[in-house]
Amino acid sequence: MDDALTIWPLPGIPEVSPGDDLAALVAQAAGATLRDGDVLAVSSKVVSKAEGRVVAADDREDAITAETVRVVARREHPGGVTRIVQNRQGFVMAAAGVDASNTPEGTVLLLPLDPDASARALRAAVRDRLGVRVAVVVTDTFGRPWRVGQTDVAIGVAGLVPVLDLAGTRDAHGRELHVTQTAVADEVAGAAELVMGKASQCPVAVVRGLGRHVTEDDGPGATALVRDAERDMFRLGSDEAYAQGLADGRAAD
Repeated sequence: MDDALTIWPLPGIPEVSPGDDLAALVAQAAGATLRDGDVLAVSSKVVSKAEGRVVAADDREDAITAETVRVVARREHPGGVTRIVQNRQGFVMAAAGVDASNTPEGTVLLLPLDPDASARALRAAVRDRLGVRVAVVVTDTFGRPWRVGQTDVAIGVAGLVPVLDLAGTRDAHGRELHVTQTAVADEVAGAAELVMGKASQCPVAVVRGLGRHVTEDDGPGATALVRDAERDMFRLGSDEAYAQGLADGRAAD
C-alpha cells in the first residue's frame, strides 16, 4: 500500500550530553533502515541537550522569565503559577518551553536557540552519513486552547511541507475550499509521540509513507506554522484581554 503510514520508535540512542554528535547517534541507531522519503521525528529534549541548552537554575520561574518576550496569560493555582507566554523562538506555549524533567537536579532545559536550523543541520548530517533524503521534525509538547491534554507539535522542520494549503482546491462535491490548511508537520509530531512516549527514553521515531510531502530543499521550516499577530484572535488570555480593554476605555475617557 503506497499510501500506508508506518511509525516506529528508533531504539539504541543513549543518553545525550552537551557536545554529543546527535546525527552520528541517530545514524548509528538507524543503520540501513532509513529510506528516501522517511521523516525523522526528534524530541527537542535531545536536540537541546546536544546543543548545550542545559543551564543551571535553582528557580525554574527565573528561567521562564528570561526566555519570555510576551506574557499571554498568567493564572495562580494551588500548585503555583502557570504562565502562557511567547518565547524567544516566537512560539506561544506554557512556561516558554523551559523543562525541568529528565535533566540533572539544579538544572533546566531550554529549547534550541533556532529549532529550524537544528532540523536543517541534522537532516544534512544524516544524509551525509547514510546517503538518504529524509525530512526532520523537531518536536515539543504543547497544550491547546479549547482542548484538554497535550500533544507534540513541530517546532523545527527541514525537508517537509509544514503546512499544506488546500485553498483553491475542490472537495468531493466540487465546492471550492477557501481556508483549509493541513498542519502536516504538527500531525507528524503528534503521531510520532504516540510511539516515542514521555518516559520511555526513546527520543526519535521514524515516520514512513509521507514521501509526497518530503522536499528536496529544506523549505520554510516550522516558522510557517506560527500565526502572525494580525490574524491571532486570541493574542491575550480572557482576563488579560478584559483588563486591557478596561484600561484602554479609561484612557479614552
